[in-house]
This record gives sequence, structure tokens and C-alpha cells, in this order.
Amino acid sequence: MPELPEVEVSRQGITPFLTGKQITRVEVRDKRLRWPVPDEVNQLEGQTIIAVRRRAKYLLIDTAIGSAILHLGMSGRLRVIDSATVADKHDHIQIHLCSGKMLRLTDPRRFGAFLWGGATPLAHPLLSKLGPEPLTKQFDANVLYGRSRGRKSAVKTFIMDNHNVVGVGNIYANEALFAARINPKTAAGKISLARYQLLTEEIKSVLARAIQQGGTTLKDFAQSDGKPGYFVQELKVYGKGGQPCPNCGAALKEIKLGQRSTVYCAICQR
Repeated sequence: MPELPEVEVSRQGITPFLTGKQITRVEVRDKRLRWPVPDEVNQLEGQTIIAVRRRAKYLLIDTAIGSAILHLGMSGRLRVIDSATVADKHDHIQIHLCSGKMLRLTDPRRFGAFLWGGATPLAHPLLSKLGPEPLTKQFDANVLYGRSRGRKSAVKTFIMDNHNVVGVGNIYANEALFAARINPKTAAGKISLARYQLLTEEIKSVLARAIQQGGTTLKDFAQSDGKPGYFVQELKVYGKGGQPCPNCGAALKEIKLGQRSTVYCAICQR
């Protein structure tokens, strides 16, 4: 299966409303998402949610018999609301809970996903080949250094590849590379272990701050409470092409790498 595009998912916001709650009904109002919603998701009815986990940009809802896998796609949104709330035409999935609340997936472009992961969801084709989570001990400089040897692709493209490390989206890649003073165009295979050590530390730092502050504000993203993220206020380079570098004052350059906007300082980043 092909990878889904970058999105933001707020697991922390919905977890307290789901964990320990029994699913009374699974309402699939439209099966036509990125992949057809399988009938197996109906097995969730009558099950109690044991845990809510995240793997990369996928949300896993665990029960005793198996797990559902959700993804927001390009414009999807998950909200916990009252079960009596009237559905709109873009509200495709509604998981009703014993608490009188429901988890609703709204997806105008229908590019999200609601799939059945069974008893071993991490073995699902969408999840099985993903790289390590960036904020875990499994992700360190040796991971990036080892996987980058012989790679001619730009380092920015390399760290955004979910097969190498998950969760480093375009905004965070720009910011981490600037903080590590690494030119985003440099071939991944030409970067030393020492510089990957610094880059790894900056990736962890940037992502940790973003999570603490609620993510970045993207036009199709709202947190579970409907509020935008505020990490955007701390961005040093992303979206600031042509403006002065916060370090040296030179004009920041903006180019396209892998069809994504890339902003960097040609003086500070080598």
C-alpha cells in the first residue's frame, strides 16, 4: 500500500475520552475513504477500548480482540463529541461509546483511513516497514548514519522518509536542519556520524517542543478541542524565505526539494 501524506494527529487530546470505554456502535456512513472501510471494523462493537496508541501518523485503538487503525489523510479531523450530534455529509465514521460520546472522523477529501489491524496491528502493511519513533531510545545517530551510507538523496528528503524515522514532517525537517546547521541539499551519505548526532538531538528537541505546544498550525488541522497549534510562533525558518536569518542576518533561501518547500540559510547551513 502507498504511504499517506503528512498530517497532524493529537492522540493526547482524545485518549482520556476513549480509554476504558465500551464501544456500543460503529457507524460507517461512507466506506469510500482512501481504501474501502472493511466490514471487520464492526467487530469493535461491544468491545472495551484498552488503549489508544500512535505509530507514526497512524492512531491505533486497541481492544481485546484487535485494533482499529485510523489516519486523517490530507484534511481529516478526529473529534470526541456527543453521540446525538447531527452528522454532516463529510462525517464518515462515528464510533459511539457507552459514555454518550462518540469519536467522529470528518474527512472532506476522503483521503483518510479506517482499517482493521487485527491482533497484530504493527504487522499491517502500512506499519510494518516504518522506521523508529523519533522520541524513543531506538532513534539515535547510528540509525541515521547507518541507513544513509551510499545514499545520494538530499538529507532533508532522507529524514522525511518514514522508512528511516517517522514523524519528521516538512516543517520539522526545516527547523531541525537549521538548528543543526546542515544544508538540506547535502547528500545524506556524505554527512558524518558527528553531524548526525547533532541532527538527531535537534530533531528530538524540535518535535518535543512542538508536541508540548500543540503542533503547528496547518490550514486543515485543528486539535481535538478545535484550537490551532501554536508551535508556529517559534519557527525560525519555515515559511520565512527571503527574510533575514535569525543567526547571521543573511536572506533565507527558499527552494523545492522533493516537491516540498525548503527554507535555509546558505551561510549558516553547510
